[in-house]
This record gives sequence, C-alpha cells and structure tokens, in this order.
Amino acid sequence: MRNVRYSLMPLLLTGLLASGAAAPSAAMARPAEGRAAAAHAAARPAAGDLFTRLSAIPGMRVVKENAAPAGYRSIELRYRQPVDHRHPDRGTFEQRLFLLHRATDRPMVLHTNGYDLDYQNPALRAEPTEILNSNQISVEQRYFGTSTPHPTDWTKLDIWQAATDHHRIVRALRTIYRAAWISTGGSKGGMATVYHRRFYPHDVAGSVAYSTPNITSGRDGTAEDRFLGRVGSPACRRALTAVQRELLGARRTETAGRIARSAAAHGDTLHIVGSADRLLELATLMLPERYWMSQGEAGCGRIPGRSATSAALYAWFDGVMGLQGYTDLYLSLVTASFYQLGTQLGMTERAAPHLAGMLRYPGIQQIRTLVPRNIPMRFQPEAMPDIDRWVRHHGSELMFVYGENDPVRAEPFRTGPGSRDTHVYLAPHAGHHMSLDKLTPGDRERATATLRRWAGVDGSTT
Repeated sequence: MRNVRYSLMPLLLTGLLASGAAAPSAAMARPAEGRAAAAHAAARPAAGDLFTRLSAIPGMRVVKENAAPAGYRSIELRYRQPVDHRHPDRGTFEQRLFLLHRATDRPMVLHTNGYDLDYQNPALRAEPTEILNSNQISVEQRYFGTSTPHPTDWTKLDIWQAATDHHRIVRALRTIYRAAWISTGGSKGGMATVYHRRFYPHDVAGSVAYSTPNITSGRDGTAEDRFLGRVGSPACRRALTAVQRELLGARRTETAGRIARSAAAHGDTLHIVGSADRLLELATLMLPERYWMSQGEAGCGRIPGRSATSAALYAWFDGVMGLQGYTDLYLSLVTASFYQLGTQLGMTERAAPHLAGMLRYPGIQQIRTLVPRNIPMRFQPEAMPDIDRWVRHHGSELMFVYGENDPVRAEPFRTGPGSRDTHVYLAPHAGHHMSLDKLTPGDRERATATLRRWAGVDGSTT
C-alpha cells in the first residue's frame, strides 16, 4: 500500500504530491545509540510526568507510546479541533499527532505532513529535527486519515482552517516546549508549512519547505510546459515522447486492457476516472512530469524503446506512474487532496502537441476527473497569489529547497523586495525528493547555519 500511495503523490503540478516526500529520513534507534539514550535520560521527564503534562492540555489526549529512536520518546496524541475555527461551537474532531519528545528545553520542529499519518513511522525524524537534535510534532492534515469530521462538510477544508489547526497546536504545546519552534514539510507538506506562516507568521522562528510548488497560474501550465521542454537531455525527452505516442498509439488497446485487468484483480473499480482508457490517457499526459520528479537523467537508459514487449512497457509505465493509485479505492483515500487542488491549490494542465490526433477526452486533466461528482467544488483563484505576495513582500525566516530537475521548480517560491532572511536553494541534478544533503557543500553549510541560528542552537550542541 505504501508504494501505491506514493504513486498518487506527485500530482501537485498536475495533481498531488508526495506525503512528506522531501525532508524526512527514517532514522530509527540502533544498538550503538544505547549509550546516547542513557546520556539523555536525565534530561527526560519520567513517562508518567510527561503524560500528565500532555493530558493537562485542554483537548489533548494521550493515545499510546511507540518505539522511538535512542534518546527520544514517541507518543501518539489526539487533539480536539473545531471543524470551523470561525464558529467553534459547530462541532469538533480529533486531530492525530505524533510527538517525538527529547527534552523540554530543546527546540521543537512542527512537521506539517500535508496528508494522513497512516504511512509515517511514528519514529521518523524530519531533517531539521535531526540537525537540531530537537523535539518534533508531526500533524495529520485535517480531513485526512482519522482526522476527518463526520459528517464531512467540505467547505471547511481550506488553507486558513488548516493553518489555524497548526496555530492551536503550537499554542497548546508551547506550554511545555518553550524553546524555539521551527516548521518544516516536503511537497504538499511544505505548502502547509508556508500557508501556516502566511496566516500566523510569528508562531515559529523559521521554516524549511522542501520541493514546494507555488501554483499561482490556476490551470495554466505554460511554465511547466516550458520547463519540461528543456529539462534533461534532448535524447531523454525524445524517448519520453516516443513512449507517450506508443502508449496512445499501437499499444493503446492492450495497455488499457492491462489497466482494467489489474484493477479487477485487486477487486477494485475505475468509476471515478471513468474507464481504463481514460486513466491511460490521463497518466500518459502526466508521464514526463512524473518521470522527472522521480527518475531523472539516470533513468533515461531504462525508458522502453519501440522494440520493448508490451509487458515490459506496461511494467515500466506502472512503475513510474503507480497506476493502481487511480482506482476508486485509492482515490477515495485522498479525496481531500484533490478537493484542495480544485478549490485553492491549483492543478495545471499539460499541452501535448506531439500527441495531436491521439487524445480522446477533452478536459481529462481537470481536477474533476479525480473528485466524485457529488462533492461540489468552486475554485478560488486569489488564494495562491495571496500566498505568493505575502512571501515576496512580507515573508521572513523562510527557506525553500528545490531540486534542479524537479518540475515543481517551474513555479517556485521566490524572495522579493519585502522578504527578510528568506533563502532559496537549488540542488544540482536532484529531483523531487530533497534534503539539505543534496545541496552543494557551500549551500549546505549556509542552510544548516541559518537553521541553527533560527533555532538558537549552537553547532556544538547535542
């Protein structure tokens, strides 16, 4: 299921992006770290004391303790949130949180996941958490996973409501964790990080957003088309074009049949997308963008040529696109993501003159293709330009980290005349899965020093 879920993620230029794709690294406890755990034991309160302090926060519920990296305690929490922060008397829901506790006098990293926490290891540390040796609170986005109000009023899923969720969590936990707070997220989680700062700029001392799109153009994909027309080598781009033409040409019927049989084999259906042929066309249009996010120049030699068997072509196509992720079962798990794209975040559409005469479904790239018809949507075109203006004219203590070959970079966040202490870094030859380690040595040193400065952590502090 994890692999299929990832297959849905990078659609946030054409759709959805990776859940925590950029920053986190799964640094788990290792036997050699036992001595470090003992060294920090004195700094940690006893479990009962910590649980008592957490449970004393109004609306907070301690669920259970999980395995943790050495020197940490991993605790699953639930925090009661209003469905509508403007009218808190109109219903509540419990938001799921994963706490990694190190010490109350260490910084706290707010990890805005952007999705549910079903597929995140409770012991996973985001990169800033590892660099700062800090505490961490990971937040499940409203309307995802178990953090979903019932009944579901979709009009209360917007960036301000979600930012206010994060604001309340910061305010609640700051009663225990009084050192500096840093926020971070990757891809869609990075977007949530930026939106939180837009509406509550003083909640944290700094923010690190990895591979974060800034789609101010609505459905206009001109910037992305230009980027895809020059990324990588001409030979690699020609190979991708040839695959697209093969999929929608001589291999179309056979490939659509394989998609249909795969869905049936998993006991699933394709009612939301409409048919296997419609899914094939949509996935083929998205293929170049998805390819450069995850494969890059290193994968060019593996792109199937015309002599490849249909089975080999399908296996490669499925491996890049994760086709099962567009069946009804999996789409239903991430309806909230596509709803956000269709109401505020934006979903650009690819031009495909090289596929002239092969496309059967006008409008197939519109977000409605992936959202059930019984859920109403109205796009708010000013939502993202407002975020962009705030970053350029008022943003401060912000860090954006992009990969050179990531199509997200077609519409990035930028510094502006009013931004202060804001930084944009580009990792050479990198794709969508980003970390500071992928930067040049000089940029990595500068970015790390900035993060430590924001958090008030000396480089020698452990």
